[in-house]
Amino acid sequence: MEKHFKQFLAHCNLSKNTARSYVSVVKHYFKMFTELNKFCLLEFKEYCVESFQASTANSYINAINKYLEFRRLDKLKIKRVKIQQKNYLENVISNEDYNYFKTRLKKDGKTKWYFMVWFMGATGARIGELLQIKVEHVKVGYLDLYTKGGKIRRIYIPDKLRKEAGVWLESQNQTTGFIFLNRRGKQITGEGIAKRLKSYAKIYGIPLAVVHPHSFRHRFAKNFIEKYN
Repeated sequence: MEKHFKQFLAHCNLSKNTARSYVSVVKHYFKMFTELNKFCLLEFKEYCVESFQASTANSYINAINKYLEFRRLDKLKIKRVKIQQKNYLENVISNEDYNYFKTRLKKDGKTKWYFMVWFMGATGARIGELLQIKVEHVKVGYLDLYTKGGKIRRIYIPDKLRKEAGVWLESQNQTTGFIFLNRRGKQITGEGIAKRLKSYAKIYGIPLAVVHPHSFRHRFAKNFIEKYN
């Protein structure tokens, strides 16, 4: 597939450097997500907006859109970022709704989803990072991830969460591997997580607009800022 994509880029009269950059971005995308769908693409866009300047984010978006064009999936193309656009902190779940959501999930026996929401809100992990958490990380209390440039970003798991999650995993007789699995023992997809959380939010009367994976990440950021400013 990579070879054919390079040939496609060459036919588009892109420079070798641009083509090389586009291929690199696509590889980066597939390290974060396993599927090409609207949900994952929008999550990737948000990741770009949070991680880079608008011009760089747009370069990443251009690369993905060119790949979608190559795959004849033009309907999935995502919009470029407006230069003044940076505020993704709208529609963030409140602390009250966040705690209520966790309480109801736990009370109703939705333990896996209870921990999923707690992990996102307590660690600030992106959805792709959340899915990388293993039993081994829970035991040591952190997860190391390699970022752009080969640097390591460490995601810490608070002691209270780590201890309670440890008890849950022991009750599941799980001693190793990824912790968020579906009924078939495979990793849950980001799209699957988003849909299920919204279905629970609807049942519990929580505004659907504030229940999405990045909402909990931003809840973590707001709590951190309020605590240390």
